[in-house]
Parts: sequence; C-alpha cells; structure tokens
Amino acid sequence: MPMLKTMKSLLIGQYEASLWMLHRCIEQCPDEGWNQPVANLQFCQAAFHALFFTDYYLCAAPAELREQLFHQQHADDFRDYEELEPRIQRLTYERAFLRRYLDHCRAKANGVINQESAEILFAPCAFPPKTFSRAELHVYNIRHIQHHAAQLSLRLRLSFDDDIAWLGTGWKEA
Repeated sequence: MPMLKTMKSLLIGQYEASLWMLHRCIEQCPDEGWNQPVANLQFCQAAFHALFFTDYYLCAAPAELREQLFHQQHADDFRDYEELEPRIQRLTYERAFLRRYLDHCRAKANGVINQESAEILFAPCAFPPKTFSRAELHVYNIRHIQHHAAQLSLRLRLSFDDDIAWLGTGWKEA
C-alpha cells in the first residue's frame, strides 16, 4: 500500500503542477494574444485542447466524457465536440470558460487519482488504440498538458516578453 500512496501523491502533484502552468498561461495572455497562432491553433484553442484531453483521459472510458454534469452545463461551449473529429479546429473559446474548465479538470484529476486502485492503475487503459496501463495514461496525460503549456509559454515569451514561472509540484500562486 505505501507504493500506491506514493504513486497517487506523485500523479496528483504532477497534474497540479502542469495545470498550474497552463493556468498561468491563460491568466497572463494579453487580450491581443488570445487569438494569435500557437503552432497550428490559436492561443485559446491550444489552451482548450490541452484541457479537453486532460478531461477526456481522466474519464474511465471515452463514452463518459459527454455524460459529465460540467459538459451538460456548458453544452454551448463544447458545441459539436470538434476535438474528437479528424479536422482542424475552428471554434474559439472565452477566457472565463477556460478558467472554469481548468478548475473542473483540476478537481477531476484530484478526485480520479484518489479513487484509483492498484488494480485500475495497472490494468490496460480503455482508450484504443493506446495499449498501455491506466497509470501510464496518467503520465501521458500530464506530458500532454505540459507540452501545450510550453507552447503557450513560448508564445507569451516571444510575442509579449512575458515568462511563466516554473512550478515543480503543487498548486501554489507565486
């Protein structure tokens, strides 16, 4: 049991740290940068994309995503779930919604990880074609958040000479 507790603590800490960095990017982006390009997306789309897939991979299975109360309450924001389609994103997102979505993802990450058992963590994940364990799916998810937080942070640095402070673990305002 000590190993399971350590694993959960590690995963929660890294979800918190990566989501904090994404939070800082959302907060520090000036209005004039909100729709500027970041790779092949706009800033707001890249932030949404990171949150959407955080939420998605925290589900026990893909079908669970749309059933969540948060999604039902924000149906106008999720619209047609274009993220799940093999097409270029065209929808944009308001900062206020992304703040709420980030809070949802943060709470969900903590709740999901705290509920995971050793059996669940080491069982295959339910997201084909991925063939790794649920534990590795969490690591994959954290890396994905950090990948996009780095893209957004770089855009803020290059366009606005603004830097996002590094956070190792835990959600603490600097």
